[in-house]
Amino acid sequence: MADLPIHTIVFEILTRLPAKDVGRSKSVCKQWYALLSTQDFVRIHCSRSLVSSNQRVLLIDDLTCSVRPIISNNNDYGPSSIVTFPFHHQNNDVSILSHLNGLLCVCLNHTYELLLWNPTTTAFKCLSTPDSHGFYINNLDAIGLYVDADDDYKVLHIKRRSGVLGVYVYSREVDSWRNIPFITRQEYLSPHFNWSAGIFVVVLYISLFANVGLEVRMW
Repeated sequence: MADLPIHTIVFEILTRLPAKDVGRSKSVCKQWYALLSTQDFVRIHCSRSLVSSNQRVLLIDDLTCSVRPIISNNNDYGPSSIVTFPFHHQNNDVSILSHLNGLLCVCLNHTYELLLWNPTTTAFKCLSTPDSHGFYINNLDAIGLYVDADDDYKVLHIKRRSGVLGVYVYSREVDSWRNIPFITRQEYLSPHFNWSAGIFVVVLYISLFANVGLEVRMW
């Protein structure tokens, strides 16, 4: 392997390894760490993880969290591996709101705080701030993850508070929230509409569901 070009080792071999082994490989040297941290590597690794034999499911049950492989030929699960929560939490406290490329945006139900969490590396980041950013209220808010044109992972947070709509974006690269302008119909601010975020291919979209079953999609 010493005779192989570094680019071949990283992009043709390491992209086929499980995420946990990739994390260990970052400690080999500074060059490997830099290459394994690029968005090009992340994209290739994620695309190869989509192979059915590599699929995993994350299960959260009360105080425990586990990962189980999906057995595609009979729609069953394989043996579970316990995942330790790296942050303080209470019983039945963690709700998954959005996910992208192995990164999760979760809410701690007892504090309403938002966190970014990578279950494979156990790294996490609390998104709440003293000026009330990064707090999520169920049935009033919507959360979505996306990657912008500069390969920066971002969190879109739509908030409704007392009939006022606020739209905010968190940047993982600069570690801060900013407000963005957003205009919508006044009736959509009512609690009678539920906001829901989703990702289709690489496009983040927001759906509105009324109590009568109406769906309005906003791209």
